[in-house]
Amino acid sequence: MLRSRYVYLLALPVLFFLSHCKPAAKLSQSTDQAPAAKQADREFRAAWVATVANINWPSKPGLPVEQQQKEALALLDFLKDHHFNAVIFQVRPQADALYDSKLEPWSYYLTGEQGKAPSPYYDPLQFWVDAAHDRGLELHVWLNPYRAHHKDGKDISDKSVVKTNPSLVMKLKEGYWWMDPAQKATQDHASAVVMDIVKRYDIDGVHFDDYFYPYPSYNGSDDFPDDASWKAYQAAGGKLSRGDWRRDAVNTLIERLYGEIKSTKKHVKFGLSPFGIWRPGYPASVEGFDQYDQLYADAKLWLNKGWIDYFAPQLYWPINRMTQSFPVLLGWWQGENTLQRHLWPGISVGRDTSAKNVNEIMSQIMISRGMLPQSMGVIHWSISSVTQNPPMAKALIDGPYKREALVPASPWLGDHAPAAPEANREVNGQQVTIRWNHQQAADVFRWVVYYQYGNQKRYRILNRNDRSLVLDLGITNANKENVKLSAVSVTAVDRLGNESAAAMVPVF
Repeated sequence: MLRSRYVYLLALPVLFFLSHCKPAAKLSQSTDQAPAAKQADREFRAAWVATVANINWPSKPGLPVEQQQKEALALLDFLKDHHFNAVIFQVRPQADALYDSKLEPWSYYLTGEQGKAPSPYYDPLQFWVDAAHDRGLELHVWLNPYRAHHKDGKDISDKSVVKTNPSLVMKLKEGYWWMDPAQKATQDHASAVVMDIVKRYDIDGVHFDDYFYPYPSYNGSDDFPDDASWKAYQAAGGKLSRGDWRRDAVNTLIERLYGEIKSTKKHVKFGLSPFGIWRPGYPASVEGFDQYDQLYADAKLWLNKGWIDYFAPQLYWPINRMTQSFPVLLGWWQGENTLQRHLWPGISVGRDTSAKNVNEIMSQIMISRGMLPQSMGVIHWSISSVTQNPPMAKALIDGPYKREALVPASPWLGDHAPAAPEANREVNGQQVTIRWNHQQAADVFRWVVYYQYGNQKRYRILNRNDRSLVLDLGITNANKENVKLSAVSVTAVDRLGNESAAAMVPVF
């Protein structure tokens, strides 16, 4: 495997051999820094769940609440079972809400009518947060900051910004409505929406994708119709070119939101997933769409400035595409990652079940591991490319995702590890139940149980509500030899991925 890590090189020492202990005895605890407290794999494994146009969830507008929840749990169970550890959930596809909001109307894609609440009532975002956390998954809310109405969004509610504040929006020729990024009222509204979610929900991240100023095709290749705000800027003495003025508006919102999120809940990560090419010619072999000049998104600046906690450029091209090569682009973005934030590329090269497509995705995961060993990870576009592709799902769980993984830590947000848990064991026949607890359990997001049979070192990552794990006292190895359980320890992991010292558990 392409990785430069010391995983599995540190040993779990055996501190006690207490053969005289009675079954079910509660044992005194000790903690030690030596057991490889960073031994579990670290890799961000996420998938986007798109709600716009009902791409991923719910399967169609207006489903009964019970069916919506059943579909949601099926997706989250799939991610858990295939050793993912995060979900990027779209909660604001078109200046609407898949959560209880006083700022914007309920989404058409949820209930079939914009502004109509679910009946019987429930809050989908709260449901997703709770269910994701119960499965050990981070939940990142994905919002579109400027899209006011999608061309497939049906009727526009009286509560939509299109009608409540028409001076902020423009209708584009393809049928979209778009908020004007340069207007301060647009920035204020986007900030209010984001911060409302951050304050009221126990989320792990806020996420924007590649939609800033609209793609030119949305307006029939004509320029974005912001003449009024542009002339007002000029009349007030503005000196920037029109392109720089537009980019400055987007930059202002990105920098503002990063600061506001951190001042409210520092642990909530801010992630951006821009178009995968900054500009043609960067690096020299790259050709294609110019987001800097067309979307007015200076994504390189945001990465250089560290206005993000993770950066996920959409590198939706194969390895051997000469003018948009996955590793060439990934290497260029890493070169721009001057503050060493997380760089977790978005990947998607096809939906087919062919061996060629499956092998391409496996290869991209392994390349990203080799190129970014200090903070590995990718985001899959979208979840259906895995859930509806059995060969892909099998290749992941049999290959790169065979072992569970913790989300890489974000030390610039905080590196204070939690205290070690309190752990004990109860022997019952040929099995031992490992139990643990913590004096500040509310601060723990995941638990790791490290254990060893002979020279085989293993671990299990458990979720926030778990407090026990049953292990066999002996196993038969590949040589058909019986090897005994020789060491067990338990660690606590907080919301930022910081792992505690190990609580050692005597097993004999």
